[in-house]
Amino acid sequence: LLETSPGVTEVTFVEKEPAERHTIISWEQKNSCMLPEDLKNFYLMTDGFQMTWSVKTDDTPMPLGSMVINSVSKLCRLGGSSMYTLPNAPTLADLEDDTDEEGNGDKPEKPHFDSRSLIFELDPCNGNGKVCLVYKHTKPVVSPDTEIWFLDRALYWHFLTKTFTAYYRLLITHLGLPQWQYAFTSYGVSPQAKQWFNMYKPITINTALLSEEADSFVNKLDPNKVFKSKNKTPVIKKKPPSQPAGSQKSHMTMTSSKTSSLAGNSSRKRDSQI
Repeated sequence: LLETSPGVTEVTFVEKEPAERHTIISWEQKNSCMLPEDLKNFYLMTDGFQMTWSVKTDDTPMPLGSMVINSVSKLCRLGGSSMYTLPNAPTLADLEDDTDEEGNGDKPEKPHFDSRSLIFELDPCNGNGKVCLVYKHTKPVVSPDTEIWFLDRALYWHFLTKTFTAYYRLLITHLGLPQWQYAFTSYGVSPQAKQWFNMYKPITINTALLSEEADSFVNKLDPNKVFKSKNKTPVIKKKPPSQPAGSQKSHMTMTSSKTSSLAGNSSRKRDSQI
């Protein structure tokens, strides 16, 4: 699908070997939790996932789409280490606020940076946030139930899916477009990302996201026209056929004689009226 899209180039898929079973067992023992069955099966097929693609602008490829799932070795915990190397440096757990609105109704309970939750990074999102595997209940023992959440750059949590398999489908169907995770937040994607959404519509895109009146200034670009070849066929202007000198001279003589006859008629008409 990507390779047949207009303007898309350098579609790269990094093939990875399956993770060894003892590596997964070692990770579970180190973090005192069990990987979800679907994620464990995924790692037993491939130790992570990476696919990128670019668009060609002015014959220069520009990286655009990115789909990443960290390998087992990079499935690191968030919130446990200091943000700085200084002694007594603050951690993410120090940002925990008990006054945060907890889950009610249709809204699930948000993860916690402290010991109440275990959070592991699945996708760094090119610095636009983090997609995380979350164990929300750790006491008295870690619950095997997990969820996939998106942590934005302002450190707010946004629920994505209940299972890794559902998240993997979302990742693929959104084509790895920049900031696609923000489509699941209350404030949505940025105008720049929305422009890319207009050009390469994800399979599951909610068209309501692209038709808000407040963002009517976003150009509705057609990628087939944007990346169309710029080679123009030169237009040859035809010169009018030149007239022979004799015909031009006879034409001028006829015009002058006609003008003089009209002048004589008008003068005779005035004399008769007098």
